[in-house]
Amino acid sequence: MIPTTTGDHHNRQHLPLHLRGPSPPPANKLTDCSKATKDSFRAKIEKREWNRSSNNGSTTGNDDVTLCSSSFDKISFHKDRNKRRVRRNLEADGIDNNEDVDGDSSEGGDDAKSSDSARGLTLDSVRESLIRQEDTIVFCLIERAKYPTNSPVYDGSVAGMSGSLVEYIVKETEALQAKVGRYESPEENPFFPENLPPSMVPPHDDPEVLHPSGTSININKTIWDMYFNQLLPLFVQKGNDGNYVPTAACDLHCLQALSRRIHYGKFVAEVKFIDAPEDYSPAIQAQDRATLMGLLTFEKVEEMVKRRVEKKAMVFGQEVCLNDEDDKKGKYKVDPSVVSRLYEEWVMPLTKLVQVEYLLRRLS
Repeated sequence: MIPTTTGDHHNRQHLPLHLRGPSPPPANKLTDCSKATKDSFRAKIEKREWNRSSNNGSTTGNDDVTLCSSSFDKISFHKDRNKRRVRRNLEADGIDNNEDVDGDSSEGGDDAKSSDSARGLTLDSVRESLIRQEDTIVFCLIERAKYPTNSPVYDGSVAGMSGSLVEYIVKETEALQAKVGRYESPEENPFFPENLPPSMVPPHDDPEVLHPSGTSININKTIWDMYFNQLLPLFVQKGNDGNYVPTAACDLHCLQALSRRIHYGKFVAEVKFIDAPEDYSPAIQAQDRATLMGLLTFEKVEEMVKRRVEKKAMVFGQEVCLNDEDDKKGKYKVDPSVVSRLYEEWVMPLTKLVQVEYLLRRLS
């Protein structure tokens, strides 16, 4: 008799190799997945595949590999889900997605990303737009800093103006740009939306990326007041050089850049909601502003943004000279700390305000 059971194991050792028969299956034990590494699983699976080919498809003795691999996949799924939640907030707030989250630079949520891509909205597109808008804002502030305060631009003392010169230029510019379709874009929001002329340009057949109930959010009145009454005195010298129209034109560029960046919070909120609706839906249904603001606030992210815009102001606004010993070394066209303060006190808080207002309407 050829021994085939584990009880005959001692006897079969004395038989010739060609009479021993197949090896008995070992006990089916589960490897400790918490201590096993991914490489060891891969090696075991490769060994199982080799055994299959040599034993005509038999998987005897490899059930522990299958069970352990399955458990490892479940652990990896939950770990990756938590990392994606952290990563989406880093990316959507303009943090470089090349920076690792918990030491892992892999990307997750392929199905959600492919759905967003079909609508023209992805974490990458939002992140890149926010970073580029930082450049625009810094350059606009540098241009405005070329001129002093020029108070007649704002007090209505320019002859022939019913209001202030800056209001007149902003209104007329917005009317002209409305005719050529600027405000057909959901990224643009006028400061004087009343009585804007209709667009003469056929609308683009672009996919709708925002929820219809959130597109009308407009806090430009708050931005206007912040810019002229709080920000402008921080980086513009007092004086009057008579360049009123160029001054007002620079103000317009600053206002539009700030408005675009702050109202881009609609897109930030949309991409965050799409990525994890279960995180936001309870607070939205309860119309809980405080909870939503807490979910949207990440101090580490905000600190990184502040440092980045401050460095950009240093690089873009430095006085370039050929002589390293020139007395202008270390001087900047706009104080970098002002740009950092702008983001800390106004840009990021107002952006989060827009996000909250958008999310409150997201399930309407």
